[in-house]
Amino acid sequence: MEMGSMLSIIIYFVVIFAVFYFVGIRPQKKERKKQEEMLASMAIGDYVLTTSGFYGQVIDMTDDMVIVEFGNKNCRIPMKKAAVADVEKQNSQVK
Repeated sequence: MEMGSMLSIIIYFVVIFAVFYFVGIRPQKKERKKQEEMLASMAIGDYVLTTSGFYGQVIDMTDDMVIVEFGNKNCRIPMKKAAVADVEKQNSQVK
């Protein structure tokens, strides 16, 4: 093989890897960081939307668990923080 053809093959693989990185890996890292920041800012009294589609209010928290109250005072469910899809701050109203 010539040196020129080897160089073109290497450049081809570098371009393929760069496209894969910017299309697949980088956006996923950004989304994960955004999710972690949202969960870190969550506080007692905030309203949350769970990944299963339920709205509720956070009434207690630990490092990786959260207790959410749904609808009435008798429906309190402990769940992992990862099950929270969106957070609305305490002074926001859930419609």
